[in-house]
Amino acid sequence: MRTAELGPVRRAEALARMAERELDVLVVGGGVVGAGIALDSVTRGLATGLVEARDWAAGTSSRSSKLIHGGLRYLEMLDFGLVREALKERGLLLERLAPHLVKPVPFLYPLQHRGWERLYAGSGVALYDAMAFSSGHGRGLPRHRHLSRRNARRIAPCLKKEALVGALQYYDAQVDDARFVATLVRTAAGYGAHVANRARVTEFLREGERVVGVRVMDLEENGAYEIRARQVVNATGVWTDDTQAMIAERGQFHVRASKGIHLVVPKDRIHSSTGLILRTRTSVLFVIPWGRHWIVGTTDTAWDLDKAHPAASSADIDYLLEHVNSVLAVPLTRDDVEGVYAGLRPLLAGESDATSTLSREHTVAHPVPGLVVIAGGKYTTYRVMAKDAVDAAVHGLDQRVAACCTEEVLLAGAEGYHALWNARARLAARAGLHEARVEHLLNRYGSLTEELLELIAADPKLGEPLPAADDYLKAEIVYACSHEGARHLEDVLTRRTRISIETFDRGTRSARECARLMAGVLGWTDDQIEREIEHYEKRVEAERESQLQPDDQTADAARLGAPDTVPL
Repeated sequence: MRTAELGPVRRAEALARMAERELDVLVVGGGVVGAGIALDSVTRGLATGLVEARDWAAGTSSRSSKLIHGGLRYLEMLDFGLVREALKERGLLLERLAPHLVKPVPFLYPLQHRGWERLYAGSGVALYDAMAFSSGHGRGLPRHRHLSRRNARRIAPCLKKEALVGALQYYDAQVDDARFVATLVRTAAGYGAHVANRARVTEFLREGERVVGVRVMDLEENGAYEIRARQVVNATGVWTDDTQAMIAERGQFHVRASKGIHLVVPKDRIHSSTGLILRTRTSVLFVIPWGRHWIVGTTDTAWDLDKAHPAASSADIDYLLEHVNSVLAVPLTRDDVEGVYAGLRPLLAGESDATSTLSREHTVAHPVPGLVVIAGGKYTTYRVMAKDAVDAAVHGLDQRVAACCTEEVLLAGAEGYHALWNARARLAARAGLHEARVEHLLNRYGSLTEELLELIAADPKLGEPLPAADDYLKAEIVYACSHEGARHLEDVLTRRTRISIETFDRGTRSARECARLMAGVLGWTDDQIEREIEHYEKRVEAERESQLQPDDQTADAARLGAPDTVPL
């Protein structure tokens, strides 16, 4: 497989080629599901295109809890099918498809009642492990274990003594969600899919009742394209109802948005060697290890305001701090919060008003000839969702097409990862980098790390850490534009890296250096550099203001105070 370079030239070529001849399948929506559909489709031998209105993973797929998990709490809802399916996918990703991106993570569940709770919760975790093992892909994680209060506080000294009588520890997995999507897109492009971000669908093309393609606006160059396809797949997540409205057809199902917010705090604020999972009144709260940080989340509340930029209110932040502080010996304060992010889950609408009771299952529909719609689901099961969507599209093609093979398709960077990891000391010595730097690169790029080391060899200054965000090398900023499709400063600071949530300044101190590095790849003038920096600073200012507001309505109004796009 040839590794695709998603630079500016490749993007322009992709749009032109999609407009030249009819595709078999065109996917609308560049989140994890849309990217997964593109990979599934192209690896079945179908001529495939993928367009995204903003950046890859700009919506829900970059704002999750960053967990790859079976959904332990769904066992309590007796949703055994969903849990079994998700555990199999977790194992595939850990063991085969993306071991460079998906990593094990331990969680401690504090017990607050003697006797019955240990039996009840322990039975659930034992069933969770057994289902993972029976899937054939559960051997890569340690089994759960029961702990006394003393042993639990030994591995999590942050816990108040009175907050638990004992604990259970079990394992799940985590991922950098935005990086995973970018890697999916690159993998699909490497197999021949035409992919373009910043390409907004403005109209569905019809011939009678049949959808035969879309009209796309190139938001970077102000061009317009007609892209024709035998099957169009709508994979727009929380925007599903809006997209369906463009074809003036009443949807067979509706999607509602549930807002989840997360806080990011420095590693030294919570003294623990394990993540935590805590019960709340309506859901669960995670404290998740994240490099030199912790992620604390999430909320689960209905959201019917701006979908592109969901806002975290002061009440949301207080809610998370209150619940996590109920078990911490040294409470967190607002001054400890480095970053805040809010995301929207696409839930299939049900009878209840409570988002926690809406379905996490996914649904595929064929509402009119030529159009497939998929919605719902969860990040972990994206590959199954993609398979189901392509199966529906193939049914509409009315021809023999190969079966799904993505269980065997390694993501870009997976092949050779383990061998390079074993040779990381030698790689570091050859590149003149500290071994910890090479480990960082391997766990973000896998075997594609060699492409970054080539950039550093050609320009040793790119091996220097980024000022004000020294977890990242300058080479990663250049690579994001030359290979990973980043088009704007926000793309790099919020998705190709996570500087926007991992630094107290939210990335503003790194913005100028990043923009300078990007300019060399993207051909920016000095004026464009200034516009990019100004736009990013206004975005951060609007987000900070929204997080001081008392409720969703005022927070949403404050967040919308920043412009949505960078002026050309």
